[in-house]
Amino acid sequence: MSTRPSSPNFAAPGDLKELDFEQDIGSPGEFPFTRGVQPDMYRGRAWTMRQYAGFAAASESNRRFRYLLEQGVSGLSVAFDLPTQIGYDSDHPLAAGEVGRVGVAIDSIEDMAVLFEGIPLDRVSSSMTINATAIILLALYGAVARRQGVALASLSGTVQNDILKEYVARGTYIYPPRPSMRIVTDVVAFCAQEMPRWNPISVSGYHIREAGSTAAQEIAFTLAHGRAYVQAAVDVGLDPNVFGQRISFFFSAHNVFLEEIAKFRAARRMWARIMRDQFGATDPRAQQLRFHAQTAGSTLTAQQPDNNIVRVAIQALAAVLGGTQSLHCNGRDEALALPTEESATIALRTQQILLHETGVANTVDPVAGAYEIEECTSALERDALQLIERLDAAGGALSAIETGYVRRQIQEEAYRAQQAIDAGTSIVVGVNRFQTRDSGLGTRDSVDSFSMDPALERQQIERLRAVRAGRSESDWADALDAVDRAARDGSNLVPPIITAAEKHATLGEVADRLRQVFGEYQDVSSS
Repeated sequence: MSTRPSSPNFAAPGDLKELDFEQDIGSPGEFPFTRGVQPDMYRGRAWTMRQYAGFAAASESNRRFRYLLEQGVSGLSVAFDLPTQIGYDSDHPLAAGEVGRVGVAIDSIEDMAVLFEGIPLDRVSSSMTINATAIILLALYGAVARRQGVALASLSGTVQNDILKEYVARGTYIYPPRPSMRIVTDVVAFCAQEMPRWNPISVSGYHIREAGSTAAQEIAFTLAHGRAYVQAAVDVGLDPNVFGQRISFFFSAHNVFLEEIAKFRAARRMWARIMRDQFGATDPRAQQLRFHAQTAGSTLTAQQPDNNIVRVAIQALAAVLGGTQSLHCNGRDEALALPTEESATIALRTQQILLHETGVANTVDPVAGAYEIEECTSALERDALQLIERLDAAGGALSAIETGYVRRQIQEEAYRAQQAIDAGTSIVVGVNRFQTRDSGLGTRDSVDSFSMDPALERQQIERLRAVRAGRSESDWADALDAVDRAARDGSNLVPPIITAAEKHATLGEVADRLRQVFGEYQDVSSS
């Protein structure tokens, strides 16, 4: 839902009278980067085309990855199942029925090795959407790279590792916020030293928007979390001019076309000023907000699912005109199930058509100077700054999470948006208007949805138990004890977790050792 006023319904030069071109807009590739982080943008290098994929067992996901690479994706993006996300092995009682359902099941180094079998990790960029167990999945990835003979320093990619948004928007947390922040900074510090081409955190506004926030809230809460991570890195001695170059962001590309373009511009301008004025970053690359965008899953409808192809194309165009560095397009059938191979291909072709047929990449920031774009950029910046000020008054990002302040703000907006849909004042084509029995646009029953073989869960558990049976018990126990010691004495957790992965400790076993030290988060904010 747009945050812009409904009247007047046009922008004019007078709306821009407070804008200073050099200070507020500038040239592409120059501070404050409103017009993009590169002077030549896509004329020099196209955005990275990623397709988010992962389901069932590692072997199934590996086949999908290979297919996508053959179809022209330029980077992989891994989805993990819920047990993996919250630190449970596939044979844990709480994992029953969820193994491989919304992503790939990863229990051990053997699963990770199968997932990337035949994929050269020194030549393919990988993005992993994982948070509470990000440190374990990064360790497993690093262990597989070493098994392939690839140096950690050669790896490129991103681990999401944004735990703060889990408490306010998504819910796949394990440990309390403050020890979770320690785990995040351990990953950041390790990557700064050992994996310089790796982005150790991707601050996610996407899930905040999916939970129901406005565009201004998405900017404000995401950048507030970003500030908290930078401050935590500074507190452990990292240089913002160095760490700032490896932090990335992840935003939603939503439905309100012009507002979404403006949102990306406003976020870049605000982040540049935060890094310069609050953290003293002087290196331009440390001031730049680089981001991945994904089209908005929450806007997809099960009714007339072919309409989703149009929604995704328009949202993707907004992300491109807004200057994204990489992009994922959702499948048309994702309101029904995981995307089929056909739907994933259509989603990828959407990006390829945008790049190669529309000409939008031939001009650097073609929307700059448009009255509505510039006025909306400034309006979103003003609104987001006010929200950040209120967040600071509530004690800052961590305190606002612990009290439930941010979650309540998002829930209120989500409720208002749903009321508008229910009342018909917000039109959703095919849902509350233009409903037809046989539109030729697909129905729940006519779309060939993805289905997963129920036997895969049993097979995954059998593989997991075979790993446990074949390992050295003494090496495994020693490695887990080293993880426990590091958690307690404050030393960096990544090296002992990599060793534990190599000794065939499972994801759930490592997560449980950390649970014993840090405890588990109990959400009391809504009570």
